[in-house]
Amino acid sequence: MCYLYIAQSKKNGRYYIGSSNDPTRRIVEHNAGKTKSLKYLVPLEIVLCQRYSTSTEARKMELKLKRWKNRSLIKRIIEDGEIKTTSAGL
Repeated sequence: MCYLYIAQSKKNGRYYIGSSNDPTRRIVEHNAGKTKSLKYLVPLEIVLCQRYSTSTEARKMELKLKRWKNRSLIKRIIEDGEIKTTSAGL
C-alpha cells in the first residue's frame, strides 16, 4: 500500500506533492531538513493524503499532478478531499 500526499508550506503556502508508504514519516523527514530541495518550504503539513493499492499507481498520479503544476487544480482537489480522476479530467 502506498499514499499520494499533498503538503503545504506553513511558511509561504506553496504545495509539495509526493508519494510514500508512510507519509507522516516522510513529512517529518522533510521538516527535519533531510530533503535539501525543500528547505525553503519547511515547515510542511499534510493537507491531503490518498491511498493507492500499489506504489506504481501512487507514483503515476504524483507525476501527473507535478507535470501540470496547476495550483487551482491542487486547491480544488484539497477542497474535495480526494483526487477524483473522472471529474477532474485526470
